[in-house]
Amino acid sequence: MSLPLELTGILGWAESVLDAVGAWGVGLLVALETVFPPIPSEAILPLAGFLSAQGRLSLPLVVIAATVGSYLGAMALYGLGSMLGLERSIAALSKLPLVDREDFEKAADWFERHGKASVFFGRLIPGVRSLISLPAGAKRMSLGSFSLLTIAGSGIWNGLLIGFGALLGTQYQLVDRYSGYLNYVLWAALLAFVGWLVLRRVRQRRQPG
Repeated sequence: MSLPLELTGILGWAESVLDAVGAWGVGLLVALETVFPPIPSEAILPLAGFLSAQGRLSLPLVVIAATVGSYLGAMALYGLGSMLGLERSIAALSKLPLVDREDFEKAADWFERHGKASVFFGRLIPGVRSLISLPAGAKRMSLGSFSLLTIAGSGIWNGLLIGFGALLGTQYQLVDRYSGYLNYVLWAALLAFVGWLVLRRVRQRRQPG
């Protein structure tokens, strides 16, 4: 049975998107995380699982939609890397707000050190998850292998977070009661993340070139 909630802030916005679009809204938000990291899948996916436990979304469809969204976002970066090469892709993407060149270079180094396995395990590591596809595309990794490893890693990560949210289905009072505090935490983390990026970029520009 669907239980009334009064979620606010980021969680309230995400809930309204999922109510309006349905399970495929989860896939949309997860895909957007690839190009706009401040949309946190760590918050969106447990919420989707929670709503599934309420009967407002289909749990299997949520897992499928989230994994499809992860794959499409990964394919966007894979395709970009394949077309432009690693250096030109990094140069273009690092101009986006809240995106730093160093993050792409770390993902490229991870791929160089661990090869194909980095595509699978990288999907389980925040900070690497969204970016590992770029060097994979630039190195022309087999599309079949890339797709298989990306879908497998994304499916595990998404399933864990969605399942965690579903386990909270009987604790809706706690979610409702503490959602405001959770939003404060999410906003504080987002502001800290933005501040850290800005500070790091300022320091890099001050370094002698």
